[in-house]
Amino acid sequence: MRLLLSVLAILMTLALPARAEDLSAADQEAFRSIITGQIEAFRNEDGARAYSYAAPMIRQVFPNPDMFMNMVRKGYQPVYRPKSFSFGTAGFSASGRPIQKVTVVGPDGQTYEAIYTMERQPDGTWQINGCAIVRAPDISA
Repeated sequence: MRLLLSVLAILMTLALPARAEDLSAADQEAFRSIITGQIEAFRNEDGARAYSYAAPMIRQVFPNPDMFMNMVRKGYQPVYRPKSFSFGTAGFSASGRPIQKVTVVGPDGQTYEAIYTMERQPDGTWQINGCAIVRAPDISA
């Protein structure tokens, strides 16, 4: 019985999503490079380049760069026109998807946390599969 419980515990551990330390330094650098590239493309109104960082699911929803850029302009002002941004931790969401946290000061001067979901492509490269933006809490005294 003890052996069975030990085997089950090991199998359950193997089934858990990978932890942040399982992302290689190269993966984390790729996340930063891709996100920086997309933000630079937004700043330069380069829709084709910004769109090139989007994963296939995003491209299905927004089938061309113009539609994609219109969506970003309307709903993602903090990353579309950030005053500044800095990278936080890379890791995994509760569902096991790779994520990269980015602190952003938006054009309104407010601080936001952008959580990018990354997706590895069949060729081994990474693309952005989504971005959730939340207003950072005000921690002033």
